[in-house]
Amino acid sequence: MKKKWLLPIFASFALFTGMGINDVKAATITDLSNTAKSYIGIPYKYGGTDIKTGVDCSAYTQLVFAKLGISLERTSKAQYQQGSSISKDNLQTGDLVFFNTSGDGVSHVGIYIGDSNFISATTSSGVKIDKINDPYYWGSRYIGAKRIANFSENEIGEVKNAEIDFSIYASRGEVALRLAEMLHLDTSDTNSSFPDVKPSSKYAGAAGALKKIGVFTGDENGKFNPSSSITRGQLSKVLVEAFKLKQQGNAQEFADVLSTHWASNYVAVLSSNKITVGKGDGTFGVNDNVTLVQLDTFIQRLTK
Repeated sequence: MKKKWLLPIFASFALFTGMGINDVKAATITDLSNTAKSYIGIPYKYGGTDIKTGVDCSAYTQLVFAKLGISLERTSKAQYQQGSSISKDNLQTGDLVFFNTSGDGVSHVGIYIGDSNFISATTSSGVKIDKINDPYYWGSRYIGAKRIANFSENEIGEVKNAEIDFSIYASRGEVALRLAEMLHLDTSDTNSSFPDVKPSSKYAGAAGALKKIGVFTGDENGKFNPSSSITRGQLSKVLVEAFKLKQQGNAQEFADVLSTHWASNYVAVLSSNKITVGKGDGTFGVNDNVTLVQLDTFIQRLTK
């Protein structure tokens, strides 16, 4: 699989506020969409701003845009005063969409992600994807939309000397640290047998401890690659083996995980244990790099 490398977003532009539209040169539509979807499954909590305990609708949009370097106001009413008004026929991915769910004007906000879909933190199901024209609820409550930023349509392909932005994505080393802590492993031995992990590395103890229990075995050269990203498919294997998970009844089917895919059994086990619900669009995102938000969500569900 060809890896998608992202330019470090926060090094490319500062935090913006104001009434106009920001030209976000370093963030693409895909960056926006992937970041928004990485929070799917986070629970709803009125007034909440912590992904571990729950967020409300405006905290969710604020968190997503902050990841892309854009500052939003805290409430849905205040966010409705930002950016420029956009007609429903001219919606673009990344536009904020607003609804009247209380009978008293703007009370709910989400992020438009294309094809009449938007994503928001809902009181009933937490962060999820809905249809903006849903005749049973959202369609009749729609108020309007605001464009806060113009996201690039061009993907930032492989860039020489570019690195994954680990303020958003999880590295293999970070996964090792968190799993070792969760499993209460002895990480005192820093003499890892991985040739690319020196005893002085902060990942040495965790990497070595996880290798001892067979969770990480290294690549074809025996390397751990602590600074490399990890895909959702790879993480499914790591979590199943680390926690000795077994199939628990029926598993959700995902369009991008065929029965012949190497990770299909691992994904099925996670799904049957309610550790994953996919990305909300019928896919698991098996080849997507794992974000820190997704890693935290998996860990939270494993500790319940």
